[in-house]
Amino acid sequence: MSLLSLRNDEARRRPAASARRSVLWVALLIGVLRCGSPLQADALDGTLEVRSAYVSVDNDVIELHARVQYPENDQIRAALQDGVTLSFDLEVNLSRERRLWFDAEVASVQLHRELAYHTVSDRYVVRDVRSGEQESFPTLEAALDYLGTIDGWPIAVVPQLSASSAYRVSVRAGIRRGRMPDTLRTVMFWTDDWHRTSAWYSWSLPQ
Repeated sequence: MSLLSLRNDEARRRPAASARRSVLWVALLIGVLRCGSPLQADALDGTLEVRSAYVSVDNDVIELHARVQYPENDQIRAALQDGVTLSFDLEVNLSRERRLWFDAEVASVQLHRELAYHTVSDRYVVRDVRSGEQESFPTLEAALDYLGTIDGWPIAVVPQLSASSAYRVSVRAGIRRGRMPDTLRTVMFWTDDWHRTSAWYSWSLPQ
């Protein structure tokens, strides 16, 4: 076989080899996506809802009481056990109602907490981001129930309110992916927008 024939044969093989490599890369990507399903956005499927909320006053401090339902499934459990941290945010807005214009904001506060799984103790740990206080639970269900129970959380003080004005309170819950181990971060780089928020739960304060 001549040198020219060898070159022509090699040129014909290159497109076929390139196509085979493309097929292999696509198959590898599909496999990674399937293996990484616990971290995809649909892992947060389920009920995320502020089921009830009200405020009370204690020594001129306005305190929130709320019940939140967070999603719970095997994918969330698997993600936590793989070392992923979940962030739970509760947002509260207190505003003065106005008839002919947008409501005026009086106070806006957020409660930030993290949920992680500790392999050694086999327990789920909830940490308040601001105070650093921690609580641990034997099951994911117990941890989510704790996260969804808000009692006596201060959101404002009575001197901020005027007796001649009407006020409205709005509460919204959110869950998002927090810290992730380096071993997962290099593979699951497309999950940075893993996040859900509930609808607003709003009501007017009695005058």
